[in-house]
Amino acid sequence: MVVELAKNVYWVGVVDWALDHFHGHELSTHRGSTYNSYLIKDEKTVLIDTVWDPFTDEFVERLKELVDPADIDIVVANHSEVDHSGALPEIMRLAPNATVAVSPKGMDSFPGHYHKDWNFKVVKTGDSINIGSRNLVFIEAPMLHWPDSMFTYLKEDAILFPNDAFGQHFATTYRFNDQVDQKELYEEALKYYANILTPYSPMVSKKIDEIIAMGVPVNMIAPSHGVIWRDNPMQIVELYKEWASQKPSKKAVILYDTMWNATRKMADAINGGLGEGGVSSRVFHIPTSDRNDVITEIFKAGAVVVGSSTINNGVLPTIAPILEDLKGLKFRNKVTGAFGSYGWSGESVPKIKKHLESCGFDVVGEGVSVKWQPAAEDLDTCRAFGRQIADELSNRLS
Repeated sequence: MVVELAKNVYWVGVVDWALDHFHGHELSTHRGSTYNSYLIKDEKTVLIDTVWDPFTDEFVERLKELVDPADIDIVVANHSEVDHSGALPEIMRLAPNATVAVSPKGMDSFPGHYHKDWNFKVVKTGDSINIGSRNLVFIEAPMLHWPDSMFTYLKEDAILFPNDAFGQHFATTYRFNDQVDQKELYEEALKYYANILTPYSPMVSKKIDEIIAMGVPVNMIAPSHGVIWRDNPMQIVELYKEWASQKPSKKAVILYDTMWNATRKMADAINGGLGEGGVSSRVFHIPTSDRNDVITEIFKAGAVVVGSSTINNGVLPTIAPILEDLKGLKFRNKVTGAFGSYGWSGESVPKIKKHLESCGFDVVGEGVSVKWQPAAEDLDTCRAFGRQIADELSNRLS
């Protein structure tokens, strides 16, 4: 159903209730998602972004409720990733004379995706296009989260269309933030930031400062996924500013895998030691945990402790991906430690420790290694290790 945001400004996107993973299988989406597209009717008709190509037919039918697609004058393509541009070839087939407004980097990505000689118009930060009684103003936002990303600002209505910034993978009956469960909205907004935007946190901070310095009013923020922020829209901007700082909290996350429960017993003992040190923690058995939910908890935590049995002179294969996530997502301000069990070689703990150091984390001690099953004194050592990590985190937060 078409939804009006302001006079002659409409949501014309698609709700994907069935989506359970995104980016292939890189991101779990327990609550589905939306692909938001917006139509502005003025002297010129403007379409801001499209939808993922499997939904092209539904999208075109929705557009036809408001306009003949052939009458579209301008398509603003804020970002070329196919969940936003997948229907663009069909739109351009229906509206072959339309101008496609893209960022400078978009002149690389859009032809690279579609190999079409459309009528591209490159727009830079501060450029504007008059569409009649309104003006579109453009703001380049490289690496939020692709090089070609940009924001579009509808000046007269003070609506910001930031594409992948400020969104959530969140399928809902209603389109606006004040109409949905606030706890669910916060959870999905945080998960979205933690799993997608964390590596670009310095650029997020810089872009937010740039937007605030412009001093322009923002009555509504209409992202490319999830609900539209109309009730106190700047609240999500403030949250992004907070999240981008990656300020640590007095919480810990323990990640582990085990072969015959020795490493599990160590994880439980370390958890006990953290609690004795005044730090609450969550323990995740990685093979049975949702990876993206774990990443969200890591994002919130001030300490991350990683454990694995030794196999083939290294870590268990279930642990290796989360170690790469810790590095690739560029988490900051974390206290960390390594632990694990072994039978005859024992390389897992030194390898985990070395990897955590390469992530730029503050690694506590040399880690704890136990041969075979942990004895009572080994579990005491694990509890002491948990207390040591708790003390280090508490000192950093004091």
